[in-house]
Amino acid sequence: MTQSTGAASSEPPVVVRVDDVSKRFSIRKDNSLKERIVTFGRAGRQHREDFWALSGVSTEIRAGQTIGLIGHNGSGKSTLLKVIGGILEPTSGGVESRGRIAALLELGAGFHPDLTGRENVFLNASVLGLSQRETEERFDDIVAFSEIGDFIDTQVKFYSSGMYVRLAFAVAVHTDPDILIVDEVLAVGDEAFQRKCMNKIKSFQSEGRTIILVTHSMGQVQELCDQVVLLHHGQVVQAGDPWEAVAAFRDLLEERRQEHIQEEAAPDPAMQNAQIVDAHVRVIGRADGERAQPGDDIEITTTLSHSSGLDDWICGIQIDNVAGQAVYGTTTKRVGLVPGRLIGERTLTLTVRDAMFSGGKYFVNVSLMDLDGRHLFDLPQAASFSVTDQDDATGVVYARPEIQLSDG
Repeated sequence: MTQSTGAASSEPPVVVRVDDVSKRFSIRKDNSLKERIVTFGRAGRQHREDFWALSGVSTEIRAGQTIGLIGHNGSGKSTLLKVIGGILEPTSGGVESRGRIAALLELGAGFHPDLTGRENVFLNASVLGLSQRETEERFDDIVAFSEIGDFIDTQVKFYSSGMYVRLAFAVAVHTDPDILIVDEVLAVGDEAFQRKCMNKIKSFQSEGRTIILVTHSMGQVQELCDQVVLLHHGQVVQAGDPWEAVAAFRDLLEERRQEHIQEEAAPDPAMQNAQIVDAHVRVIGRADGERAQPGDDIEITTTLSHSSGLDDWICGIQIDNVAGQAVYGTTTKRVGLVPGRLIGERTLTLTVRDAMFSGGKYFVNVSLMDLDGRHLFDLPQAASFSVTDQDDATGVVYARPEIQLSDG
């Protein structure tokens, strides 16, 4: 980790530069003590396996940006945060940063369990670069923000996980950081404290501070972040617009889900022979490709097939927005339709009457299930359509607003 100065320009300066960073860990195969004693001093490498948590990662973060790191568990997010924060040294490549970094990377990091909360405030603040006098000046604000004043002189080993997070976050945000790094630790706090932390992060944004955020809440990513980096198996697969990155991430998750289903499911003729051939969307009364308007009828046509025959089945159709939120869904069972035997191909048409969707893009997902709700075949994002933005309202659904103002 090096500190760079950089020249001034009209564009915000780069405060973090990650240049072709790779990080390797060695995983031992001899897990028991007996195995380690037997293999000690001979052929040790045969009992170790290299795991590359990061591979050739490059990105730049400019002052004032809020960057989200997303990816499935094990994709390298936390490792990248630790490399940026200077906690881990990369195996190759380098990281340059400028300004004071405050990192909340894991529960209780930087705290000593045998010290009190008060003592840990001074210890953690000194690690983050504050002098004792500066910490004394901010101590009351730290305790007030953490809301654990009654326990500030208790050893932190007796703290709950929520109390840990409260105090650690309070210290970090009161050290006046230029760059705030926040891992998934905020998920441990209660809902009220999470809102308080989000409000603090938003105030940091308004002050022009740089924030690097890891969270599994895609809503938080889309609400807070200017740019998003999507990691997959330690590599950057997409970087840029938050909505596009979240959509790409959901595609990866769906691929993993389907792979797990195929790996874990026992051979089942009903599942093996089921298929959703295709799906199409049409806005009734509009030309192909024309955007829908709130109140239009949306027609979804899908072709399903089963080669050996399926007597009892259900077709489900769900419409998601770009954030992956389900905004509409129904099934043949819900509407009381008994479709009869499925053998060969059959075509099903769903018409969504008076669809009051808000402006944006929508994706159609189709599922073929048995009567127990077991998915025989899924076709995610089988088709899509767009709705024109409305100037007078926003949200998941559209309703025409009327506002009246009266005196007194």
